[in-house]
Amino acid sequence: MVWNCAATGIGSLPHQDPRRAVDMLLSHLQEVPYWPQLPALGFGENMYAQFSTRLPGVRIDERRKRIMVDLSEYDPEEFYMAVVSEDVEHFSHPKQNFHGLYALLDAAKGRRFKAVKGQVTGPVSAGLQVFDQNGKAAIYDEAYGEIIRRNLNMQAKWQAQKLRELTDRPIIFLDEPSLTLIGTPFASVSQRQVVAWIDEVLEGVKAIKGLHCCGNTDWPLVLSTDIDLLSFDAYNYAHTVSLFPQEISAFLEGGGSLGWGLIPNMEEQIPKETVGTLLHRFEGYMDMLFRKGMNLDLVLERSLITPQCGLGGLDVPKAERVLELLNGTVDAIRARYRLGGMS
Repeated sequence: MVWNCAATGIGSLPHQDPRRAVDMLLSHLQEVPYWPQLPALGFGENMYAQFSTRLPGVRIDERRKRIMVDLSEYDPEEFYMAVVSEDVEHFSHPKQNFHGLYALLDAAKGRRFKAVKGQVTGPVSAGLQVFDQNGKAAIYDEAYGEIIRRNLNMQAKWQAQKLRELTDRPIIFLDEPSLTLIGTPFASVSQRQVVAWIDEVLEGVKAIKGLHCCGNTDWPLVLSTDIDLLSFDAYNYAHTVSLFPQEISAFLEGGGSLGWGLIPNMEEQIPKETVGTLLHRFEGYMDMLFRKGMNLDLVLERSLITPQCGLGGLDVPKAERVLELLNGTVDAIRARYRLGGMS
């Protein structure tokens, strides 16, 4: 995929008006827009709540901001009937939890984009945020853990199908912040399970399949999954990714792509950065990879530029400032390296 450092975003925005959120995105992201999660509207727009809505027996407690299931009482029959019959409509996203998705589909109706990005919570992160009747994460229950993964797989298939209303190239990211916990006491999940579970969720999804992790993790492990695109917080962690030039090179040479989270989403950092400082930072990353023997033409061709992570924690003017920096930096990178638009 020839991205040539096209711009897109990660997930959340701070708006309470879905149409205004989408209008802002469409005004800034001409090549690869995305649908925004809008947590300011309530816990129902939290990414863990959003992708729990179709789980059997689940209870989403908006007041306590907690997702629960009694593992002694739920009935999985209807759920598995829908899975076995590939009834993706059973896993459609409820409008009351996905205001940003439906606002994008409405605002952009009749338009076609080079690509459109969506997102689904990853299986490790989702599984650690659904709790059983004893307060234990449901990821550790073999039967319900499988249900969580099947649910995410079917929701990803439905979403990819829906985004085809706007593009021939939908992108589905798995948002996996909890991969930073692998190998710690906070996530008793083996590396083998991580790879198998991510691949299980991505299986059969007709889209460009990405994974976003906004912290440091085992990058070769992530690259061993079936993803097409690795998205990471380059502002803080580009040096950790650069420790694996052979693995990254093999990933790119096999058709993979990188999403560089170059633009800060931290309130205190945004005023300190300009297009010039961010271009300089990106040039430093490219020099770092070049010194390690990587093919920079291939890196640039196969790269997207994004904010570090979602923008839901900012106010609206600061979120728009991030998008302005994103657009300006992409223009500067393309001018510096003589890149065209994506194709």
